Amino acid sequence: MCQVALGELLNGKRSGIYRDRLPGFNDPPGNTCLRGDSGFGHALSKYLDELGFTVFVGVLNEKGPGAEELRRTCSKRVSVLQMDITNPQQIKDAHSKVVEKVQNRGLWAVVNNAGIIGLPADGELIPMTNYKQCMAVNFFGAVEVTKAFLPLLRKSKGRLVNISSMAGGVPMEKLAAYSSSKAALTMFSAVMRQELSKWGVKVSVIQPGGFKTSIAGTSEMWDKLEQDILDNLTPEVLEDYGQDYILEQRDYLKFISRCNNIDMSPVLLDIRHAVSAKSPFAFYSPGAMAYPMLCFVSFSPTGIFDYFSKKLHHFRGSMPKALTKQA
Repeated sequence: MCQVALGELLNGKRSGIYRDRLPGFNDPPGNTCLRGDSGFGHALSKYLDELGFTVFVGVLNEKGPGAEELRRTCSKRVSVLQMDITNPQQIKDAHSKVVEKVQNRGLWAVVNNAGIIGLPADGELIPMTNYKQCMAVNFFGAVEVTKAFLPLLRKSKGRLVNISSMAGGVPMEKLAAYSSSKAALTMFSAVMRQELSKWGVKVSVIQPGGFKTSIAGTSEMWDKLEQDILDNLTPEVLEDYGQDYILEQRDYLKFISRCNNIDMSPVLLDIRHAVSAKSPFAFYSPGAMAYPMLCFVSFSPTGIFDYFSKKLHHFRGSMPKALTKQA
């Protein structure tokens, strides 16, 4: 998981990169806060550091390899803070440290990008603990961080940037827990955009397509998630789906991983625009299929969308045991 709080440009100096390369940008008057153990947040921390931002990076484990790498490779403008966003006290502690450093200058931007996906599986198979965990990290954590730092953003008339997902707007099989939490974050962002406009705070939501990050976890995590599924199923559901079908679900992660883009630069450029443009967009959809799919689901009849969605995202796995018997 990773969270970024964007900081001010060091000593108030300009970053000529924005002004020279991207028209319509202004210079941020405050600081930036985010999460950065791995994935988008980790890459974004380094990217913003290179651009001259002061960055407060909240990490799940301040002694972990991701945090240590940031300390080793980034400048002194980057501050690594312990912040498990499911832990209210850690959010308060991180907020206090940021306030101590920025004092009366406010905070220019907050980027909420922490996320977990769990083990993709049919919605009936996913344990309630996994649904709750996805909501805790992907939605409630982002809301709590936002509420904690909003007074600082209102003071600077800064930016709130939430990293959602294409899956939060496009129904995708086997992602019921993840997609539901990201859909909640997307709607929260839209409402906050309207409410915060009177304060001069601009809100953007990023809905990336498939990019290769560490969100899928490790094979050890998959083993645990598989066992959680098996342990929480009733005998009837286990009989209907069959253990072979359930154990095959992890192959879907391998399937989507092969389709993911290893180049994160489209996401980083969109976040940069959301943070620094005079007129940032309300929605960004980096990734080859993200924007077309979001448009397709919005404007096509449901039957047509479902038909083509199965064709585009078809995973050649087996059928549940009970359906195999019927065939």
